[in-house]
Amino acid sequence: MQTIGCEYGRRMTVVEDDLSLVFSALADPTRRAILERLARGDATVNQLAEPFAMTQQAVSKHLKVLERARLISRTRTGQSRPCVLEPVRLDAAVGWIEGHRRIWADRHDRLDAHLAALRAARDEGEGTAR
Repeated sequence: MQTIGCEYGRRMTVVEDDLSLVFSALADPTRRAILERLARGDATVNQLAEPFAMTQQAVSKHLKVLERARLISRTRTGQSRPCVLEPVRLDAAVGWIEGHRRIWADRHDRLDAHLAALRAARDEGEGTAR
Protein backbone atom coordinates (compact mmCIF):
# COMPACT_ATOMS: atom_id res chain seq x y z
CA MET A 1 0.00 0.00 0.00
CA GLN A 2 1.26 3.46 -0.91
CA THR A 3 0.17 6.86 0.33
CA ILE A 4 0.29 9.86 -2.00
CA GLY A 5 -0.56 13.53 -1.72
CA CYS A 6 -3.89 14.59 -3.11
CA GLU A 7 -5.71 17.78 -4.06
CA TYR A 8 -6.55 20.13 -1.18
CA GLY A 9 -3.84 18.66 1.07
CA ARG A 10 -5.69 15.41 1.77
CA ARG A 11 -3.82 12.12 1.73
CA MET A 12 -5.00 9.24 -0.39
CA THR A 13 -4.19 5.54 -0.08
CA VAL A 14 -3.55 3.70 -3.33
CA VAL A 15 -4.52 0.05 -3.37
CA GLU A 16 -4.53 -2.42 -6.20
CA ASP A 17 -8.26 -2.45 -6.78
CA ASP A 18 -10.26 -3.77 -9.71
CA LEU A 19 -10.18 -0.45 -11.55
CA SER A 20 -6.40 -0.23 -11.24
CA LEU A 21 -6.05 -3.75 -12.61
CA VAL A 22 -8.27 -2.89 -15.58
CA PHE A 23 -6.38 0.32 -16.43
CA SER A 24 -3.04 -1.43 -15.99
CA ALA A 25 -4.13 -4.21 -18.34
CA LEU A 26 -5.40 -1.68 -20.90
CA ALA A 27 -2.13 0.29 -20.78
CA ASP A 28 -0.38 -2.17 -23.09
CA PRO A 29 -1.08 -2.01 -26.86
CA THR A 30 -0.65 -5.77 -27.29
CA ARG A 31 -3.28 -6.47 -24.64
CA ARG A 32 -5.64 -3.95 -26.25
CA ALA A 33 -5.13 -5.70 -29.60
CA ILE A 34 -5.88 -9.05 -27.96
CA LEU A 35 -9.12 -7.62 -26.55
CA GLU A 36 -10.04 -6.25 -29.98
CA ARG A 37 -9.49 -9.71 -31.47
CA LEU A 38 -11.59 -11.35 -28.75
CA ALA A 39 -14.38 -8.84 -29.42
CA ARG A 40 -14.81 -10.67 -32.76
CA GLY A 41 -15.06 -14.07 -31.04
CA ASP A 42 -13.38 -16.54 -28.73
CA ALA A 43 -9.84 -17.65 -29.60
CA THR A 44 -7.13 -20.01 -28.40
CA VAL A 45 -3.68 -18.85 -27.35
CA ASN A 46 -2.28 -20.05 -30.69
CA GLN A 47 -4.89 -18.05 -32.60
CA LEU A 48 -4.17 -14.97 -30.52
CA ALA A 49 -0.40 -15.34 -30.99
CA GLU A 50 -0.60 -15.52 -34.81
CA PRO A 51 -0.68 -11.77 -35.64
CA PHE A 52 2.07 -10.87 -33.16
CA ALA A 53 5.81 -11.23 -33.59
CA MET A 54 6.11 -12.91 -30.20
CA THR A 55 6.16 -16.35 -28.72
CA GLN A 56 3.12 -18.18 -27.42
CA GLN A 57 4.70 -17.86 -23.97
CA ALA A 58 4.82 -14.06 -24.28
CA VAL A 59 1.18 -13.96 -25.38
CA SER A 60 0.30 -16.21 -22.43
CA LYS A 61 1.85 -13.65 -20.07
CA HIS A 62 -0.36 -10.94 -21.56
CA LEU A 63 -3.37 -13.23 -21.18
CA LYS A 64 -2.57 -13.75 -17.49
CA VAL A 65 -2.64 -9.98 -16.96
CA LEU A 66 -5.99 -9.77 -18.76
CA GLU A 67 -7.32 -12.70 -16.70
CA ARG A 68 -6.15 -11.10 -13.45
CA ALA A 69 -8.07 -7.95 -14.42
CA ARG A 70 -10.99 -10.28 -15.29
CA LEU A 71 -11.21 -8.76 -18.77
CA ILE A 72 -11.04 -12.28 -20.21
CA SER A 73 -11.83 -15.75 -18.99
CA ARG A 74 -10.93 -19.18 -20.30
CA THR A 75 -13.44 -21.92 -20.86
CA ARG A 76 -12.68 -25.58 -21.35
CA THR A 77 -13.90 -27.16 -24.57
CA GLY A 78 -12.47 -30.68 -24.78
CA GLN A 79 -8.69 -30.27 -24.98
CA SER A 80 -8.96 -26.59 -25.90
CA ARG A 81 -9.18 -23.63 -23.51
CA PRO A 82 -10.38 -20.70 -25.64
CA CYS A 83 -10.19 -17.17 -24.27
CA VAL A 84 -13.45 -15.27 -23.91
CA LEU A 85 -13.86 -11.50 -23.66
CA GLU A 86 -15.65 -10.30 -20.50
CA PRO A 87 -16.83 -6.85 -21.66
CA VAL A 88 -18.79 -6.14 -18.46
CA ARG A 89 -15.45 -5.61 -16.69
CA LEU A 90 -14.89 -2.51 -18.83
CA ASP A 91 -18.01 -0.88 -17.37
CA ALA A 92 -16.17 0.26 -14.22
CA ALA A 93 -13.44 1.91 -16.31
CA VAL A 94 -15.99 3.53 -18.62
CA GLY A 95 -17.96 4.77 -15.61
CA TRP A 96 -14.85 6.25 -14.00
CA ILE A 97 -13.80 7.97 -17.23
CA GLU A 98 -17.30 9.29 -17.88
CA GLY A 99 -17.62 10.61 -14.32
CA HIS A 100 -14.36 12.51 -14.65
CA ARG A 101 -15.27 13.73 -18.13
CA ARG A 102 -18.46 15.23 -16.70
CA ILE A 103 -16.53 16.90 -13.86
CA TRP A 104 -14.06 18.51 -16.26
CA ALA A 105 -16.79 19.48 -18.73
CA ASP A 106 -18.68 21.18 -15.89
CA ARG A 107 -15.53 23.01 -14.76
CA HIS A 108 -14.85 24.10 -18.34
CA ASP A 109 -18.44 25.37 -18.70
CA ARG A 110 -18.16 27.34 -15.44
CA LEU A 111 -14.84 28.85 -16.58
CA ASP A 112 -16.41 29.82 -19.92
CA ALA A 113 -19.32 31.48 -18.11
CA HIS A 114 -16.95 33.33 -15.76
CA LEU A 115 -14.80 34.57 -18.65
CA ALA A 116 -17.91 35.67 -20.56
CA ALA A 117 -19.07 37.62 -17.49
CA LEU A 118 -15.64 39.26 -17.18
CA ARG A 119 -15.69 40.22 -20.88
CA ALA A 120 -19.22 41.59 -20.57
CA ALA A 121 -18.24 43.66 -17.52
CA ARG A 122 -15.12 44.93 -19.30
CA ASP A 123 -17.09 45.80 -22.45
CA GLU A 124 -19.78 47.52 -20.39
CA GLY A 125 -17.12 49.50 -18.52
CA GLU A 126 -15.48 50.57 -21.78
CA GLY A 127 -18.86 51.64 -23.17
CA THR A 128 -19.61 53.98 -20.24
CA ALA A 129 -16.11 55.45 -20.19
CA ARG A 130 -16.51 57.01 -23.66
